Amino acid sequence: MTTTGTQDVTGLLLSRIRDVPDYPKPGVLFKDITPLLADPEAFTALTDALAALCTAHGATKIVGLEARGFILAAPVAIRAGLGFIPVRKAGKLPGATLRQAYELEYGTAEIEVHAEDLAAGDRVMVIDDVLATGGTAEASIELVRRAGAEVAGVAVLMELGFLPGRARLEPALNGAPLTALITV
Repeated sequence: MTTTGTQDVTGLLLSRIRDVPDYPKPGVLFKDITPLLADPEAFTALTDALAALCTAHGATKIVGLEARGFILAAPVAIRAGLGFIPVRKAGKLPGATLRQAYELEYGTAEIEVHAEDLAAGDRVMVIDDVLATGGTAEASIELVRRAGAEVAGVAVLMELGFLPGRARLEPALNGAPLTALITV
């Protein structure tokens, strides 16, 4: 993709993200990606950009984080010809799982992955919609490694640059790339 093409894609994606003031609570400016998903040109451009990152980083599987990460990662996996593995909230997957707890602003949460879906030799790209504080992405990186796989990178549609997600992920990435298509 050329620089002009990248700028065109970034502009297209930004133009389809709607700001919703005071949602989910007063003082928060929510970035709504549903208009982007509803636009076939923008959704295709996003899928293509993320699939290109997966190819460039030698990914063999894609992990999508619940819930909007599923929406992005599944078509990327198809486009890149890779397997898709969902990382879900605890208690949502049947069978043997690996579970990872992580810190939230007020408390903790847990995510899980099927233990047999990842193995040694897999290079996994973690995909999500937004990087905010980095807790879920950090926990997913830990799950990937605990399963014996390698982290090929983390890719997100949008990074909230005013929050500490990137700084939190840097140590966990251990040199793997973190790519945000848009930073706000």
